[in-house]
Amino acid sequence: MTTQARDRPESVVADLNNASAPGQPEHEITAVQEKGIKGEIAVEKPYSIYTHSEKWIIVSIASVAGLFSPLTSNIYFPAIPTIATAFHKSIELINLTVTVYLVLQGVSPMFWGTMADRLGRRPIFLVCLFVLCLACVGLALVPTSDYWLLMLLRCLQSAGSASTVALGAGVIGDIATRSERGGFFGLYSMGPMVGPSIGPVIGGALAGSLGWRSIFWFLCISTAVCLAFMIAILPETLRRLVGDGSVVPSRIYRPLIPIVGRGRINYSAGRPSPQPLTNPLRIFTYPDVAALLFFNGVIYAVFYGITTSISSLFVQAYPFLTETDVGLCFLAIGGGMMFGSIFMGRFLDRDYKSMKNQMIRKAEADPEHRINPEDVTMDEHFPIEMARLRTIPIYLVIFAACTIGYGWCLQERVNLAGPLILQIILGYTMISVMNTVQTLLVDLLPTQSSSVTACNNLVRCSLGAAVVSTIDLALTAIGMGWTYVLFGCISLAVGPIIWFVIWIGPRCRAQRRLRSAIS
Repeated sequence: MTTQARDRPESVVADLNNASAPGQPEHEITAVQEKGIKGEIAVEKPYSIYTHSEKWIIVSIASVAGLFSPLTSNIYFPAIPTIATAFHKSIELINLTVTVYLVLQGVSPMFWGTMADRLGRRPIFLVCLFVLCLACVGLALVPTSDYWLLMLLRCLQSAGSASTVALGAGVIGDIATRSERGGFFGLYSMGPMVGPSIGPVIGGALAGSLGWRSIFWFLCISTAVCLAFMIAILPETLRRLVGDGSVVPSRIYRPLIPIVGRGRINYSAGRPSPQPLTNPLRIFTYPDVAALLFFNGVIYAVFYGITTSISSLFVQAYPFLTETDVGLCFLAIGGGMMFGSIFMGRFLDRDYKSMKNQMIRKAEADPEHRINPEDVTMDEHFPIEMARLRTIPIYLVIFAACTIGYGWCLQERVNLAGPLILQIILGYTMISVMNTVQTLLVDLLPTQSSSVTACNNLVRCSLGAAVVSTIDLALTAIGMGWTYVLFGCISLAVGPIIWFVIWIGPRCRAQRRLRSAIS
């Protein structure tokens, strides 16, 4: 503990328990003062009261909830022809239910994510899952004569499920410091990213054996189970409500079974000072954040174009595959994503600690002591953009090369093992890029983690919808090989954004700190 920390007035020290304002430094260790018999003693207080294992429990529950956003979208795909026949509609009209789902998937987190940053993570989680559960019941019972009701219930289903991704990112921003955030995002992203791979497999099996309505009963039951676990176990983590987790919130914010944080609640602690509700669209005015959102959106759109075309292109290139075989082919890309989530999360934490240790050694060796070794992780000193993004160009080049190779493998109809191996690499590199950028976005705006994730989701879904609507035109016009060459070139074209963010990022953070200090 530095001398300056010991000399701080009590009001200033207490303020460190509250969440940092956007752009302000994020304190991994909070300074507090306690008075004893022998006088005033300086004590170091952890960023969160939860142990490392308890944080894993919280993030695991959030990851399962985040699974429902892509799962409810992709599990529906194998049943589209059957549903079209049941409703006596064309495939194009049933595909409109996919389009409206994607639109709501991009828009609804902007509302729910902002509410979660203001009202709390737990109640918004519960409301979203409850809406999803009711929508699934309605879809399972919808009359085949009411096409309009199918459209409406798909909108409600998307509004309930899509926001869980932003809410989970907000939870990680609440309980984890920069040094451990990468690992938690690795675990958390397994749910939202693996959903597109296992969804078609589950949907095809259910629709083929029990009928298309069983898909929605399955979603209803699994959502209800997740909702019950959240009601029983998940605590409120929003720092403006519970501080480091030790502040006792009102009853609605408390779990029925207080497993995590037991024995560390401070019943005499006052609630952190309230903060004004911020407009999430303001995030797009931050140049570094906006650049990252666009970069992430482009890479996700390319990847989404690859995954959505797997079924049609594999049937065309390998006509001997059955529908079940095609569904199993999604497991290759899902396996790569799962492995990448686990490995890249740990790598991000290790890379952050490595750069921090390098800066500490450099500060200790500096004879002029321009930076105190204990202050190297302060926002104004630590190059968080470089720490997070320095490996992205490598993954981006591999992703682009595999995208090009994947297209030509399908064009030339090589052995099925070829495109499946490339799918594994594509899944691994894509999730590595996405997790890294998402972790940095929360690092930059830790108190708006749900809002910035909602903005990320909006950009990704918008660009993804644009790619899905045009990929068939490209495949018809220039063929599989050259379409994926185009995708690979687009991925490489946005690569310079990474160096732009590394260059402009520290200045943007300094400007946000200045504006925050003035206000």
